[in-house]
Amino acid sequence: MHARELAVQGALEFTPRVFPDDRGLFISPFQQEAFAKAHGGPLFRVAQTNHSVSRRGVVRGIHYTVTPPGTAKYVYCARGAALDIVVDIRVGSPTFGRWDAVLMDQREHRASYLPVGVGHAFMTLEDDTVMSYMLSESYVPEHELALSVLDPALGLPLAGDAEPVLSERDRTARTLAEAQERGLLPDYVRCQEIEWGPAPGPAVIADV
Repeated sequence: MHARELAVQGALEFTPRVFPDDRGLFISPFQQEAFAKAHGGPLFRVAQTNHSVSRRGVVRGIHYTVTPPGTAKYVYCARGAALDIVVDIRVGSPTFGRWDAVLMDQREHRASYLPVGVGHAFMTLEDDTVMSYMLSESYVPEHELALSVLDPALGLPLAGDAEPVLSERDRTARTLAEAQERGLLPDYVRCQEIEWGPAPGPAVIADV
């Protein structure tokens, strides 16, 4: 499995090896050993798995979780095609306000890892597209927040010629600047502590 760092600090893209034969093909979208080598931190803990089915042109996001508790995600496209987008909304992050995108389809079978505190969105490029997620924490509706995927300050690449189809919640979501002004965005340092554990304090030397 090939791993690549994305433009958002801590986000990763994974491309698994594909094994085709006359029956079809076999892939392994998530491999803990490859993830640990690329991530360099704790193993990915799976608390819940989800999947969504969407018609062409559906846009979901930008979604994020109140931090704490915070949630990391591992996302891949089980059927169809989508442009998967990660947005750095962690105040204090060296890549705050930046985004990156991964084309997920049935040719390369790419997946992406989204660290704690970042925003997630995608736009489907085919009918009956299935997006599958592994979450590090269980889904709690009142912990879920949204930002506007149409925020001109972000300029996200909503690909394709289809008119974007959004839920009412996503259509009326706040911009990144509005959410920051209201104090609704995750703190980068706190996100790092949740994902990696607290930084070690200074060494204490006993008197002798």
